[in-house]
This record gives sequence, C-alpha cells and structure tokens, in this order.
Amino acid sequence: MSDLTTIRNIGPAFAESLQAAGIMTAEQLREIGADEAYARLLQNGTKPHFIGYYVLHMALQGRPWNDCKGKEKEALRKSFDKLKAQKFDSHKSEMEAFLDEIGVVPAKK
Repeated sequence: MSDLTTIRNIGPAFAESLQAAGIMTAEQLREIGADEAYARLLQNGTKPHFIGYYVLHMALQGRPWNDCKGKEKEALRKSFDKLKAQKFDSHKSEMEAFLDEIGVVPAKK
C-alpha cells in the first residue's frame, strides 16, 4: 500500500487530514475518488474550501494543482457547492449553519 504523499499535490498536512477522515492509503483515495474523499473530510470537521476540493481532483489526475481553469473549474465549483450544501455539521444550530454558509466567521473567545 502506498503512502498518500506519493500522489502529486498531497503533502504531509493534507495526508494527515485524509487519514483523520479514515483514508489511509493512496490506493484507497484513488478507489473512492475526490468527491467521496472530500465528503469524508467535511464529515470529519474540515471547513469547506474550494481550492482544497479542486486540488484533490487535480491530484487524482496527476496534474498540477493550479491546472484547473475555465469550464473545468466552473463545473468543479458547481460540484463543490452541491457537496458543501449537504449537512455535515448537525451539532450546529440552524442560525450557526446559516452564518457559516454565508461566510461569517465565529467570534474567537
């Protein structure tokens, strides 16, 4: 079994996040694909971020992370928005979820 960091664009920090979400090997990541892997990251508490989403797609295609452009990027944005719209943080109130959705950052204590 190959380490996650053998996949282009997957560094130690990203690999650690994937492992925390139960994705332990490069083979497992390739098998489940970018959408399922990103959903697992969100379920594990990762904040949604479009760049991370498309970096994962580019990684699984063996392409540079910044190779995503034009219509391809637009299509991935639609997929990301659909995935992000799912409820991954059921512990939050409706108000907290809405504020999170519109990009309001919670106050630090």
